Amino acid sequence: MPKVITFGEIMLRLSTPGYLRINQAKQFEATFGGGEANVAVSLANYGIDAEFVTRMPDNDIARKCIRELHSYDVKTDHIIFGGERLGIYFLETGAVARPSKVIYDRAHSSIATIEKGSIDWDKVFEGADWFHWTGITPAISQNAADVCLEAIKAANRLGITVSCDLNYRKNLWKYGKTAAEVMPALVEGSDIILGNEEDADKVFGIKPEGFDVENTGGAIDQKRFQSVGEQLMKKFPRAKKIIITLRGSINANHNTWGGVLWDGKTLYQSPRYDITHIVDRVGGGDSFMGGLIYGLLTYAPDDQKALNFAVAASCLKHTVFGDYNQFTVAEVENLMNGDASGRVSR
Repeated sequence: MPKVITFGEIMLRLSTPGYLRINQAKQFEATFGGGEANVAVSLANYGIDAEFVTRMPDNDIARKCIRELHSYDVKTDHIIFGGERLGIYFLETGAVARPSKVIYDRAHSSIATIEKGSIDWDKVFEGADWFHWTGITPAISQNAADVCLEAIKAANRLGITVSCDLNYRKNLWKYGKTAAEVMPALVEGSDIILGNEEDADKVFGIKPEGFDVENTGGAIDQKRFQSVGEQLMKKFPRAKKIIITLRGSINANHNTWGGVLWDGKTLYQSPRYDITHIVDRVGGGDSFMGGLIYGLLTYAPDDQKALNFAVAASCLKHTVFGDYNQFTVAEVENLMNGDASGRVSR
């Protein structure tokens, strides 16, 4: 069984019930979530040996979080403890013309004050086949960026495949450096690069000609994004595959969804799904990444099948509450193979 390590921050997620606005809420629904942990949960659901590495405070909230990860069979053997607090994010789910809103409360979190040398990456990577990180981690603090770079360099030295999700979050880059300054040194050590239709532009100034993400009306010409793959590969020669997720936003409840994969020679295009009723889109990109890693590990060398699995997995994630994908391989393959009827399974 392949072994995948992910590294980043997991947070307490406080969501308003239903579609209430934050200023209406009298209570919040408490769960946990974070990009890299979400990927680990997806992979564990698919039977992959998945481990999440982070730094947490030594308190009851952190222990509750670890128990929840264990409930999904995610390993936490190399989590370290220290610092003052677990980060928090508040989520207000949008509806129709009102977009969803996220408010972060993660300053001075345990992972923000992590120090180089605090994690023995050679030990963490024993028996590992894959390492995954996202652009959220280096956005938290210089310390987090430094430790993430340590991990990438160790994985490169050990011959472990490295994947990244560019995951640009403008509200996180607040410690005096920009994503354009920090990210290149980390991305250049990555073999698989994922981004959405805006990430490459926001981080590296790379975008397809004639595409305006604000005015798609749900319709996206996927072929336009081959140029993004070509430009990213030219900038980061180590990369073997560039994947772009493509969301067409009709409104907060109704999106189209698909993606492309560029391997340097061929542009693979996924089917496009019409998601007419979104339950929770947070974690949608992470469920795509989890599905992609599973597909690349399991279906190789069939990149088309891996891409199709990733898009189907993410489509399903939009139908459940919470950050985590809750589906099995059989359920994803059922949708991937064309059964989108939603009929009762008896």
